[in-house]
Amino acid sequence: MKLMFIGADHEVTGSCHYVEACDKRFIVDYGMEQGLNVYENVELPVNAGSLDFILLTHAHIDHSGLIPLLYAKGFRGKIFATRATTDLCEIMLQDSAHIQEFEAEWKNRKARRSGKPEVVPIYTMDDAVNVMQYFVPCPYGRQIEVSDGITIRFTDIGHLLGSSSIEVWLREDDVEKKLVFSGDIGNFDQPLIKDPSYTKEADYVIMESTYGDRYHGKHQDYVTELTNVIQRTFDRGGNVVIPSFAVGRTQELLYYIRQIKAEDRVKDHGDFKVVVDSPLAVEATKIFNKNIDETYDEEAMELVKEGINPITFSNLHLSITTEESKAINFETEPMVIISASGMCEAGRIRHHLKHNLWRPENTIIFVGYQAYGTLGRSLIEGAKEVKLFGETIKVSADIVRLEGLSGHADKNGLLKWVNSFEKKPEEVFVVHGEDAVCEAFTSCLKDEYKFKARAPYSGDVYDFISDEWIEWGSRERIQKKPKQSSAYIRLLTASERLKSVIEHNEGGTNKDLGKFADQIIALCDKWER
Repeated sequence: MKLMFIGADHEVTGSCHYVEACDKRFIVDYGMEQGLNVYENVELPVNAGSLDFILLTHAHIDHSGLIPLLYAKGFRGKIFATRATTDLCEIMLQDSAHIQEFEAEWKNRKARRSGKPEVVPIYTMDDAVNVMQYFVPCPYGRQIEVSDGITIRFTDIGHLLGSSSIEVWLREDDVEKKLVFSGDIGNFDQPLIKDPSYTKEADYVIMESTYGDRYHGKHQDYVTELTNVIQRTFDRGGNVVIPSFAVGRTQELLYYIRQIKAEDRVKDHGDFKVVVDSPLAVEATKIFNKNIDETYDEEAMELVKEGINPITFSNLHLSITTEESKAINFETEPMVIISASGMCEAGRIRHHLKHNLWRPENTIIFVGYQAYGTLGRSLIEGAKEVKLFGETIKVSADIVRLEGLSGHADKNGLLKWVNSFEKKPEEVFVVHGEDAVCEAFTSCLKDEYKFKARAPYSGDVYDFISDEWIEWGSRERIQKKPKQSSAYIRLLTASERLKSVIEHNEGGTNKDLGKFADQIIALCDKWER
């Protein structure tokens, strides 16, 4: 019985864990890396066709996004997930495949013009469609024997529609071990979905730590905060643009805006227009409505019983086609534009940012986690300009972050989850957090709560029979070129300021400094290109 750490170790995206037990080989999640990678993920130790099955905690692409790649490489085993996760993966994996194919074609058009070799997408739409036949929809709370000696159970973890922690019982000869994979632990009091449920027993725990070093603070009145932002933006004639994850966060925003409209909170702007510009978000909203009975919380169910759809309202427009999306940016009426992706790395939101970032009357609201190295992270860290579609765009719009509006538990929520085990596990493995956060949360568990805990790296292998580490992965950080990273922005801004100061002064020394500043700016420009 052994566990190998593959992805989201000392970083947040690309979750994957590999398990060998009971003569079976399986993985828990197989997610896509997003943003700037800090550590190189090791490859799976076996080929895709040798995997017996997959356990999937939830549908977010950083947990599910590479499953079609396994299919393309020969995987034909079962994929165990909740019903709602299965429904969501059907649309999310196809959306991801569309992005892979689109980006490959865009790069190839440039490659053909320059005579460079062409690239192929990491997987195709056919892969995303065909892999769905191997999904096995599972209910919450029921023990399921997936093979001799291996039993699993899904528990609602309150992070996303269908999200779960997964209990895994392994029985090999006379040895039995129980693993619990937390998945992404949900925040409290989110609209629509239920709060996290807790697990009482485990021998080993593999838990996330995304917000393991911070607190969301007192529960915010998001309806009032969102109202205030919309009011002041509309008063100055601007748009409110919200980069939002198509699945989960978009539906939460619709829930809040429905309440704002129902209570007529935004004054002097009538029944203002709201556009959801994301075909994926539109399809996801249908799935939310399909899974009402299983996943909606009590507050949302009360609205349903009154005949009110919690996530729809008047003057809500769903943009599907490319033409409809383009037309949004030619309208003069102030509106709320909700578009994906949530970290601004791909999708239609980048077009809306190009048209709205440079206008000071507009507001960009960030409502979710922004991974290191993403455009969203650069904007919330104060970037003065960004590059979109080869064009430099000045950032003049207000940049607002609604603190605490997160699908992830904060430090208190993480501690509540891990302290719910009636007996301390033999060890807690801390994953799915930025480098420093993993270490800080691990230290907290050890020093303050007396857990045996470690933050593994990709490639580390633990043996449950001998209760010891048997292999170690690399601890070396990698350096990949970030696009518009916060470090890049600060360096370029400082260099331009230095040159500006120098140009208004006299003296040979200043001329030398001016050449140095020019060199830095040139390097930044080369780095960006």
